[in-house]
Amino acid sequence: MAISLIVESVLRRDRLVVAVGLAAIVLLAWAYLLAGAGMDMSMPGMVMAPAAWSPAYGLLLFLMWWIMMIAMMVPSAAPIVLLYATLRRGRDAAASVSLDIALFLAGYLAIWAAFSMVATLLQWSLDLAGLMSMEMTVAGAILGGAILIAAGLYQFTPIKAACLRYCQSPVIFLSQHWRAGPAGAFRMGLRHGAYCLGCCWFLMALLFFAGAMNLLWIAGLAIYVALEKLLPVGPWLSRAAGVALVAMGGAVIAGVW
Repeated sequence: MAISLIVESVLRRDRLVVAVGLAAIVLLAWAYLLAGAGMDMSMPGMVMAPAAWSPAYGLLLFLMWWIMMIAMMVPSAAPIVLLYATLRRGRDAAASVSLDIALFLAGYLAIWAAFSMVATLLQWSLDLAGLMSMEMTVAGAILGGAILIAAGLYQFTPIKAACLRYCQSPVIFLSQHWRAGPAGAFRMGLRHGAYCLGCCWFLMALLFFAGAMNLLWIAGLAIYVALEKLLPVGPWLSRAAGVALVAMGGAVIAGVW
C-alpha cells in the first residue's frame, strides 16, 4: 500500500511539473506575439511596417509563424503529452523520463516548425507576386474567398477525419505507435505532430486570409482547435465549421462580407 501511494505521488508530481512547463511555454509564446513578434507593428490593426525581404527578415517571419503555432497548438496537445508522461513514468522511473518527455514535445513542435517554414516561403512568394497586403493578408476577394472555401471543404475530407481521430484519442495513438527510448519518443512526437498537422493545417492557412498577426483570429482558431480535439462532438463541430467557412468564402467572393 505504501509503495502504491509513493508511486501515485510521483505520478501526480510529474503531471503537475509537465502541466506547468506546457503552460509556461504557451504563456511565453503569447507574450512574444502580444509584443509584436519582434516586428514593427501598429496595435489597432497589427499592420506591418514596410520591410525588404532578407535572410534576417525571413528568419524573423519564420519565428513569428512557429511561435504562433506553439501558442495555438500546444494547449490542444497537452492531454497527450500529460498521458505520455504518466505512461512513461509508469514503465520506467529512470532519470531519462524527463528527457523522453522533452523529446516527444520537441518532435511535435518540429512538425510545426516545418509548416512554419512552408508558410514563410509561401508568404514570401505571395509578397513578391504582389498578392500580400501590409496587414499580411492576401490581396483580393477571390483569393481570400478561395482560401476560406478550400479550408471549409477540407473539413469534410477522409484525411481530416482520420487525423482528427488520432488527435482526439491519445490512448489509441499511444497504444498503436508506442516506441521505447529517446529516439522512440522523438519519433512518436513527430508522428503525432504529423497527424495534428493533417488535422489543422488548412485552418492555420486561414491566417493568410485574416492576417498572420491578427490576434483575435489566432485566439479564435486556438480555441476552436482545442474544442474540436477535446470535445466528443468534434467531428460534428468540424463539419459545422466546414459549412460556415464555405459560406463565408462565397460571401467574400460575392462582395457581401
